[in-house]
Amino acid sequence: MKCRFDSLPLSTVFLDLGFCPPSNSYLQKQQLSEHEAYYPLKLYVSERTFLVQADELKAANEIFSQDYAYFSSISSSWLKHAEDYVAMMVERFGVDAKWQVVELASNDGYLLQYFKQRHVPVLGIDPSLSVASA
Repeated sequence: MKCRFDSLPLSTVFLDLGFCPPSNSYLQKQQLSEHEAYYPLKLYVSERTFLVQADELKAANEIFSQDYAYFSSISSSWLKHAEDYVAMMVERFGVDAKWQVVELASNDGYLLQYFKQRHVPVLGIDPSLSVASA
């Protein structure tokens, strides 16, 4: 694998979780007897840039389809964590209406809603149409 920043080879494994099916790729009943695809879930770190990266084994539009099923806001404990995190960020960095918070992979806005409640402009970007629309 090559670094996405400087195109030099990556060899230092940061985390190896073995082989996993794509997240939220639920099988239909008729698919249960078929082979399920598994991909290596291995993260590398660049010793030059310290960026942690995963190899792209499947195109993003294949993973984050229109029927992508995971909505972060269904978890009340995750919402509480997000709310507490925003309160900490606001206090620590003085985030207010003069700022703009941009979140990549924002899912359904579970985090950004708490900045928005504080009148902080937000922009959420997510590759999945289903959650981004929400």
